[in-house]
Amino acid sequence: MELLQLRYFQKVARLEDELGIPLFDRRNRQIQLNEYGRAFLSKVDEALHALEEGKRELSDLAGTARGKISVATNALARLTGPIRRFRERRPEVNFRILQIAPSATGDMVNLLNKGEADLCFTAAALNQPGIREIPVMHADIYLAVPPGHRLEGRDSITLQETGQEPFIEYKEGHPFREMNEELRRQAGIRPEIVCEVEEPSALGSLVQAGLGVALVPACKSDESPTAVALLQIPGAQRTFTIASCENRYLSFAAQELQRFLIQYYKKL
Repeated sequence: MELLQLRYFQKVARLEDELGIPLFDRRNRQIQLNEYGRAFLSKVDEALHALEEGKRELSDLAGTARGKISVATNALARLTGPIRRFRERRPEVNFRILQIAPSATGDMVNLLNKGEADLCFTAAALNQPGIREIPVMHADIYLAVPPGHRLEGRDSITLQETGQEPFIEYKEGHPFREMNEELRRQAGIRPEIVCEVEEPSALGSLVQAGLGVALVPACKSDESPTAVALLQIPGAQRTFTIASCENRYLSFAAQELQRFLIQYYKKL
């Protein structure tokens, strides 16, 4: 047993004596948090986060902070361009980017609530109390069809016309799947799903291979892919938002990035 371990044990014992409540269960040389310990740990975490936020706020007020921003996103491809532009203006700002799976919106909420992410850029609304979401971009929804498809020459199409097409979709429970299902429900169609994927990039590859069609978002500024044809679906859109926690301190740098993203996407 190392001396450092003994010192930790000593501090834990003193803490339990001070509180008058055991925080750990000790069984067969093993030690683990009990229900009191878990409850106390959550409060300790909150206190330490509050202290860290206080330090950041003081640094902002004193003008000594170079700026550090933590951003979580499930739409990284849409975020790299504006961050590059922002860093051209503010090269001294350090970034921490957390890429989150589109199906894990709960992880984004937790990161915001714990203060581990300043902002979230998301293509799937979080819809949680205490989380402020600002819509920044509306991407039109297109039907992607493979080369040689009978609809390839068209510019637009209604979803009602696609009822007999085989669709490539996200897996059940994926927020993008739920959005697409709602669009088809409104159109009154229930097409066959021939393939299910996790990542957006897989949609285009499978459409290109001729396995089926897919719903994909795109903006006017996007480069048109040459491998598949995109047919606009009038009135169908996907909204991207910037989210922050209402009860957490947002540094000057994070506030500046938030304003920059709003203006950046507004110009698109």
